[in-house]
Amino acid sequence: MLLPLPTDRKRAAVVDLGSNSVRLVVFEGQSRNPLPIFNEKAVLRLGRGLQTTGRLNDEGVGQALVVMARYYALARAMHADPFEVLATAAVRDAENGPDFVAALERIMPGVPILVLSGHEEAALSAQGVLCGMPQARGILADIGGGSLEVVRLDGGQAQDAATLRLGVIRLADRAGGDPAKARTLVDTDLASVPWLGQEPGQDLLLVGGAWRAMARIHMAQTGYPLNMVHHYTISRDEARDLTGVIASASPKGLERLPAVPRRRMEDLPYAALVLRRLLRATGCRRVVFSANGLREGWYMRMIPPEIAARDPLRAVAEEDARLYSRDPALPGRLCAWTDGLFPDETEEQRRLREACCLMSDIGHHDHPEFRAEQAFHYLLRQPGSGLDHHGRAFLGLTIAMRYEADPASPWLLPARLLLDSAAALRADILGHALRLAYTLSGGTPALLALAGLDARDGALELRLHRGGGVFAGESVVRRLEQLAQIMGLRPMITEG
Repeated sequence: MLLPLPTDRKRAAVVDLGSNSVRLVVFEGQSRNPLPIFNEKAVLRLGRGLQTTGRLNDEGVGQALVVMARYYALARAMHADPFEVLATAAVRDAENGPDFVAALERIMPGVPILVLSGHEEAALSAQGVLCGMPQARGILADIGGGSLEVVRLDGGQAQDAATLRLGVIRLADRAGGDPAKARTLVDTDLASVPWLGQEPGQDLLLVGGAWRAMARIHMAQTGYPLNMVHHYTISRDEARDLTGVIASASPKGLERLPAVPRRRMEDLPYAALVLRRLLRATGCRRVVFSANGLREGWYMRMIPPEIAARDPLRAVAEEDARLYSRDPALPGRLCAWTDGLFPDETEEQRRLREACCLMSDIGHHDHPEFRAEQAFHYLLRQPGSGLDHHGRAFLGLTIAMRYEADPASPWLLPARLLLDSAAALRADILGHALRLAYTLSGGTPALLALAGLDARDGALELRLHRGGGVFAGESVVRRLEQLAQIMGLRPMITEG
């Protein structure tokens, strides 16, 4: 008999039952950063033909019942509680939607099956995006098979929302496969949302599998150094060029594009058309892709409010510190110890520096030959949803330098490509300062308190208290000199 899961490993499961696909996600724990431990999708196209028949696709319904029986068995076997099904546009709009829900209830006894309204769907999508981008400001657009939800975000809150019949399957059905008619339909529907273009120059935040596929195409075309859609950001002009290529491509031309998933071939031209018209309607400055959406929004409603209110970067950094730091008091001391090196930093720069200090001991159990590289790859790719690509690169490069990486190492190239020269220099300085701190203190706050570091009057001064266990040995002198050289200062050691 299996023992019950520890409290911090309790699992929650949600099924996103959409017009195009159905997906089961199982989350573990109650963390500010959702941790999916299982994720399975089936493409059923329940909404195909809904526009003309008013009913769910019969073939899709039959497949859905088989798939949902499997998801029920999986979630129960994984001890997921709560476990809920979220049904969206196709089920809510189809005349046989209630019969389908009744059939699901028979094969999934005790599982709540929630048929979301358009506004409920939009609200959950917004909460999911804000999970990973707490200060997002602009227009959120979540495209599915049956509908497009648009939400105005400001100050980390959803302000206005609308749902439109512009999902990729429904748009294709409404237009009868005619691109010109589809464009007219999109423009007409977008014009019914008066607040879409009220504040041009903001971000357009995209959610949905069809748009994630477009992001992957663009990343492959440009040789982008980090294969991660979440937080991937492109300019308005880049987005317009991408939509033009996809919308005008023949089926064979689409097949030749890099990274095109076969199951998205039919959807991509319509997703591109909707995005192109959204660019025009919103007057956005740039496009930001989010891997978070409806399912993460549901998860955020499952966790305690005090956890949901936390900064996701701070939360994941503190979790790593609890797991890997040799002394829980050290990260705070490291942050104070490096204050004097960055007198003019912004709030966001300080946020990243604090995260680096919290994560600075993550490699101390690893083999010394591989600490730098393993820490770098972990930080660049770790699953925390609150990290944009710049933040990942900064954290990775900083901690690689803390573990004495060769600055010319080829595996550091992704970070060097993602950071501008000023940010790369800050990471280099902070990494070398952390290396010096650990050399002096052995990872103990008591010994670090016997040393101070300041940059002023053209010098980098290391102050040491005599007789306390810290002294200017060869390693300390060498590392102080390296840090001073990077900063363009002369090294100086004082004892007292």
